Amino acid sequence: MVARRRFFVDSIRDGLAELHGEDARHLARVLRAAPGQQYEISDNHSTWLAEIAEAQAGRVVFRVLEPVAGKGIPLDITVGAALLHTAYFEWMIEKATELGAARILPMETARTEKGLLEGSRKRIERWTRIARQAGQQCRRVQAPEILPAVRFEHAIATPAAYRYLLEEDTAPALARVLPAERTAGARAAVLAGPEGGWTDAERQLAAGAGWQPVSLSPLVLRAETAVAAALALLVGTWME
Repeated sequence: MVARRRFFVDSIRDGLAELHGEDARHLARVLRAAPGQQYEISDNHSTWLAEIAEAQAGRVVFRVLEPVAGKGIPLDITVGAALLHTAYFEWMIEKATELGAARILPMETARTEKGLLEGSRKRIERWTRIARQAGQQCRRVQAPEILPAVRFEHAIATPAAYRYLLEEDTAPALARVLPAERTAGARAAVLAGPEGGWTDAERQLAAGAGWQPVSLSPLVLRAETAVAAALALLVGTWME
């Protein structure tokens, strides 16, 4: 059985939901949506089976039919990711979405290239759209939240029961420091540095704030690869 396509909608009211913009155009023009066709929709809280009541180039109206059981992500993870060049950061957002991140916090570190923090303010809308599209593709109930970018010293205040600073192979392996008893829905956070790595001052600040340095490989990983590897390990471990 082929899985139905899923789309995020802003809200569901009186059993109806509307889709606008690029997703609506894709449905109407590419998928040739027509009244009566069935898809899944999510309002970022619940997922529903719905049929198209009306389809136009820029607007598709769904009629809700019945709830669809959703598969929850067992761990609430915030990814604090140092800002990277556009293509790499967008790839990271897409893969972090597929691997279960609840929110992504872009951050400026000591070795972040100048100008990326200021430029990030113009990119949040695009990053949110990338996360939304990736969330639809991997059939998430909720799309991850893209938070406004902050400086490193603010990122280390991120609240979580488990907080990991991604380091090179001098730190203990992440798999070895994970808790033996794992509660579904627990909050975790990971911080991934820039291409040039952390400064000693940043390491000291993170340690003082209670972050556990961890490694993922004996090899040096690219920043965006480290995020994907950490998420895969965390979510997979909590699924056991």
